[in-house]
Amino acid sequence: MNPQNRCSAVIFDMDGLMLDTENISRNAWHRALADWNYTIPDEVYLQAIGRTIQGTAQVFRAGLGEDFPFDKVRQRKRQYVDEHIAEHGIPIKPGLLELIDRIDELPLPKAVASSTEKELVIQKLTITRLIERFDAIIGGDEIQNGKPAPDIFLAAAERLDVPPERCMVLEDSDAGVQAAHAAGMIPIAVPDLKPPSPETAALAYRILPSLHEVIAFL
Repeated sequence: MNPQNRCSAVIFDMDGLMLDTENISRNAWHRALADWNYTIPDEVYLQAIGRTIQGTAQVFRAGLGEDFPFDKVRQRKRQYVDEHIAEHGIPIKPGLLELIDRIDELPLPKAVASSTEKELVIQKLTITRLIERFDAIIGGDEIQNGKPAPDIFLAAAERLDVPPERCMVLEDSDAGVQAAHAAGMIPIAVPDLKPPSPETAALAYRILPSLHEVIAFL
């Protein structure tokens, strides 16, 4: 069966997919790292995108050493992000509102499944006035195993009461696409800071340049 025809729900990642926040986060990380006289190569940093706090800590410590003070640097990074958002707000990705409107027209239930902690997910969705547009919201601190494990997407499908194989997942990160595939869902990659790796690209049902193309795909 054509995946479009069997799609009964849409699950969204948040940062880098709906919200144009990955560059904000990356800049804040670099500032915070510099405060402790650390630098991180892009090839290491990009491995952390889409992962939970625990997964990010593992990536950073693998690249910077086991004695890297992750919690202290992360707290400073959050401070820099909060300052940026307070001054500039949170930009949303082009095509997002039109895509949500289209999904409502179909109509299909939709969820947010983000590796970010639930409290911050709610905060960001409230600031951007998106929180009322979704039927379920799952944060990375609500599941045991973060992306690329399938846990968060399976939890979203359960809350939407839709079988996993009937859920389309929109993701920008390798870890997210891998998680959606592991959940038996329909992974659609919409890359942000980096294109999918060849291994991840092979798992995606489609790789689309923006959310505008997702509208046409639906």
